[in-house]
Amino acid sequence: MRDVQPTAVAPAQALCDGVVLLHGIGVGSWTLKKLDRALQRRGFATLNLDYSSRKKPLEALAEEIHTPIAAFAEQCDGAIHFVAHSMGGLLARVYIARYRPARLGRVVLLGTPNGGSEVADLLKDLSLYRAAFGPAGLQLTTTQDPVLADLPSPDYAIGIIAGCRTIAPIASAFVLPRPNDGRVSVASAKLAGMVDHVVVKASHTGLPRHGAAIEQTIAFLHDGRFQTA
Repeated sequence: MRDVQPTAVAPAQALCDGVVLLHGIGVGSWTLKKLDRALQRRGFATLNLDYSSRKKPLEALAEEIHTPIAAFAEQCDGAIHFVAHSMGGLLARVYIARYRPARLGRVVLLGTPNGGSEVADLLKDLSLYRAAFGPAGLQLTTTQDPVLADLPSPDYAIGIIAGCRTIAPIASAFVLPRPNDGRVSVASAKLAGMVDHVVVKASHTGLPRHGAAIEQTIAFLHDGRFQTA
């Protein structure tokens, strides 16, 4: 099993806010590189983690990422924000519920299936899906997993970014409620208690690299609100 590794960390005693970035299932920190660099240019220290997304359920993944996040938080004097894509957003919510940083800042979730994904509903019983996405993949269905159902209502600022473009036309037309990003519907991305919500013209995989989504992420981290058109 690959160890959790940061791809960028704050310098010792950094006098700035830190951002923990969490990628989605079955991919890696490379999917958040563009977002990572944009955050650093705007003055944030970043921790872009790789974690074994296909090997463990969300609750075990939260334990796996705790040590590097705690070490990162000790290096930053400012708030500790979270920016997460897809399933990484569910992991961020589980992590905060269990290991909340003392200086927790704001949280931005991009294309996170907070209400589950109908695509996961369709594929969950297939052996290929189970092999490819593991136990966390089974926690992505619209029938809420107990770990997610037990999460308390957020008492911290969450901003939701959803996509409305797709490169998966069949799923978009016949499986998911519209509008959607090809994996997650706009409705499912929403979360009770969220502070703000915005839709951008991006596909699910394209969200963390989309210029508007990146700018909206930075706006929320700075101001607690997304920019209006």
